[in-house]
Amino acid sequence: MSAVLIVGAGPVGAVCALALQQQGIAAQVVEAQAEDARADTRTLALSHGARLILDRLGVWDRLEDATPITRIHISQRGAFGVARLSADEVKVPALGYVLPYAALTAALKQALADAAIAVDYGVVVERIEPGTEMARLHAADGSVHAAPLVVVADGGRGEAAPKPKFERDYDQMAVVCEVQTELPHANQAYERFTPEGPAALLPKGDRYALVWTARREDAERIAQLPDAEFLVALARHFGGRQGRFLSAGPRKTFPLKLAWTGSEAADRVVRIGNAAQTLHPVAGQGFNIGLRDAWELASLCGDTQNESIQRGGTPASEIGSAAMLAAYARGRRADVLGGVGFTDFLVRVFSNDIAPLRHARGLGLLALEVFPPLKTFVARRMIFGARG
Repeated sequence: MSAVLIVGAGPVGAVCALALQQQGIAAQVVEAQAEDARADTRTLALSHGARLILDRLGVWDRLEDATPITRIHISQRGAFGVARLSADEVKVPALGYVLPYAALTAALKQALADAAIAVDYGVVVERIEPGTEMARLHAADGSVHAAPLVVVADGGRGEAAPKPKFERDYDQMAVVCEVQTELPHANQAYERFTPEGPAALLPKGDRYALVWTARREDAERIAQLPDAEFLVALARHFGGRQGRFLSAGPRKTFPLKLAWTGSEAADRVVRIGNAAQTLHPVAGQGFNIGLRDAWELASLCGDTQNESIQRGGTPASEIGSAAMLAAYARGRRADVLGGVGFTDFLVRVFSNDIAPLRHARGLGLLALEVFPPLKTFVARRMIFGARG
């Protein structure tokens, strides 16, 4: 029996399993989707901190499609105030990287196979039964899986997901696609705030990945525009910093909300990644926080095992104990709540056209631009989280 059972073989669950193995802890992964399930077409923005995690796990060198972000241009439409962040100022090779979700999942899937970590596909978890010494998963096929620690990393998809402690519906949707611009991106990303919501351009290959946030009733209409009309609307919405928009790929939409379930855990069960918190995509924090969840949890499991061995105890019984999971919750609180608060603040303060707030936002961007210590602080928090 494995010491840790992970629900979800997506990036967060896979990173957790690989990091646990580095700590000498056996993990087993169960995944609801079939092994040959269709690859996700989303685009990911990884921070440099996330790259360091993947590098330590031997995964980064398997990725060939990552496009570095070396500069970020931040502005608000129709008002003063511009801030520019650069990798050189923070003394990192890149602020972040953009790559297909499918490329990362394929690399992690191969890494799990190379590490001989067991992954059971097609296992739909119907119920999680906590316990004082073991937690048990009850699957739809009647099978029961047990371990001293169950890590839920299924993105909050499971039927057993608890109600969030705090949630906010932004009444917004994201329109996502790839676009070609007249000028080369030169590895610069844009975050453009508008009264309707932020619009981001992320360099991806020789194109840009677009995340256009709009009110729910507008997003579907925008996504369904013919290509020529869509490009005109995008140019009007974003501006001409990259010249003309030449082409756009197929559009998809997804709703945006904040849901915080929390890192607190007990009775041998803990939730990480989107199963613990779902954030608005502004500033690209959610996925990176999830990877830090996985890394920090695995590190704490390793520390707990080593301390138990030194005391002559039984490591398997202490991994997943109430004391260990309470320590995990305390350790993650500042990083997670910092990310939740930061993204929620940006959405609510910037997604309006209230004159006093518009001027205050401009002053804030101006301060970020002209005070290097503030710029460095913000950039490092975005890259490394609370420990930046």
